[in-house]
Amino acid sequence: MKKKKWVQDVMSDSTSPPEGIFAKDAETIAKVMARKDVSPKGIGSAVRMVQYFINRGGKGLSVGRKKELEKAKKLLQKKMKKYGEK
Repeated sequence: MKKKKWVQDVMSDSTSPPEGIFAKDAETIAKVMARKDVSPKGIGSAVRMVQYFINRGGKGLSVGRKKELEKAKKLLQKKMKKYGEK
C-alpha cells in the first residue's frame, strides 16, 4: 500500500495560482503571481507558493523547469524589496 503524502491535502486561501502558470517563463510566473487577485496577502505569499511548488515537484522537476521557477522566485523577491514588503 502506497503511503499518502500530506502535500496532496494542502489548500491555500491566501494564494490562488491559475492552472498551468508554473509551466510558463519566469517573467510571466512572477508577473501573474504578484497580482492582488492571485496573492491577496502580498508578494511574500507568491514567493512561498512558488517555493512550495518547487518543493512539491522535487526530483520530478526538470533542471530547466526548476531553474525557471527559481528565477521567478528571485524576480518576486526583488519586487518585494522594491516595495519594502516582508
